Amino acid sequence: MATLWTGERGSIKPKADFNAKDDAVALRMAMKGLGTNEKTLIDILTQRSNVQRQLICKAYQEDATGKTLVEDLEGDTHSHFEDLLVALVTPPAIYDSQEFHKALKGVGTNDSALIEIFATRSNKQMKEISDAYLKQTEKKLTLDLKNEISGEFAKAILILAEGKRDENTHVDAAKAKEDAKTLYTAGEKKWGTDESKFIDILCQRSIPQLRQTLVEYKTISGKSLQESIEGEMSGELEELLVAIVKCVKNVPAYLAERLHQGMKGGGTDECILNRIMVSRSEIDMLDIRAEFKKLYSYSLHSAIESDTSDFYGDCLKKICGGDD
Repeated sequence: MATLWTGERGSIKPKADFNAKDDAVALRMAMKGLGTNEKTLIDILTQRSNVQRQLICKAYQEDATGKTLVEDLEGDTHSHFEDLLVALVTPPAIYDSQEFHKALKGVGTNDSALIEIFATRSNKQMKEISDAYLKQTEKKLTLDLKNEISGEFAKAILILAEGKRDENTHVDAAKAKEDAKTLYTAGEKKWGTDESKFIDILCQRSIPQLRQTLVEYKTISGKSLQESIEGEMSGELEELLVAIVKCVKNVPAYLAERLHQGMKGGGTDECILNRIMVSRSEIDMLDIRAEFKKLYSYSLHSAIESDTSDFYGDCLKKICGGDD
């Protein structure tokens, strides 16, 4: 479901004249002695691709001290700034698996975080996350999910977690019309909602196929599928299925909304900001910026500037890129 990585729509691109050893030395010097040169940390870690950052981590550990870059970042930086820098130097699948684990642990699950991750990752990404999770925790991601969530919401999330979405790019117009009728009959047309039909179609059809189904549904129902889901369902399942519909239409717009949610109201949700800014920085951050401006009439850069501060805010603005 996520946009395929091309590098063209990311705000962070590989550095041309890259030297991992030189960067590792500069980072070590920035954290040596009394005080930390945060600007150097930001400038290097936000202007290298994740692949390049992994090479920097390797070069850093090969130095005489043998300490890892993550260990030194955790020792020399603090709070949300530390979390953001550590996220930047973590391989994407491992970072996603850590975010998944964080969403499961504690009192109650963070359903919104689970929904955001599972609604925006491709089958391939889900396989990589599951493998990373197994390696880190020695547990199966799907088994931990089953222990923490239940009902129709669990059924839908597990289909996504197992990477069962069809990846065929061919659109079958007749099938889209049939699916639209099935959804209409399962929801708007009957007393009570057959949620399983919504789950089977929305969690397993290909994205191009679902786009056509949305068009057919509007023709049959007179309402958008999102409106019908919001009228027929509630709770976590509604939130998940609405997120899937939004991602079928436009993943960057959905993530722009999530960023806005993370910064509005009485506080900032740094976990949302870190997860989206880091995970999309090399995929579609330029598109997310454009959608944010379209939705809210001010730039993502200016929103970050208003809602965050100090080195944490500076780092996010660097990842965001231009103020447009």
